Amino acid sequence: MDEVAGAIADPVRREILLMLRDEPLSAGQIADRFAISRPAVSRHLRVLREAGLVHDRADGRRRVYTLVTAPLDELAGWLRLLARPSGWQHHFDALETEVYRTRRDRRTAAAQMPAPQT
Repeated sequence: MDEVAGAIADPVRREILLMLRDEPLSAGQIADRFAISRPAVSRHLRVLREAGLVHDRADGRRRVYTLVTAPLDELAGWLRLLARPSGWQHHFDALETEVYRTRRDRRTAAAQMPAPQT
């Protein structure tokens, strides 16, 4: 998970992953979309490949890269745990519900009381 998180920490690598989401691309096609050098793009692709986020295959003299999303599953699961409300949040939510219920019950009881006679 740490290697995957490190790989997606860089904005260029995240952009590469987004490009590969739609279709496999050659290294040249990927490099053409950036204002950085081809060797820099190659280094980014290597990091993504080592993290298991892309798969490359030879197509003649070209390397074609494909997105692999399976390594993101563990990271996504951890992020869901982080985003889930804490135990205290559940208690606060229950307290808020009880406060609203008590207010509603008091308003209902007050509305049902006969008006004072003068």
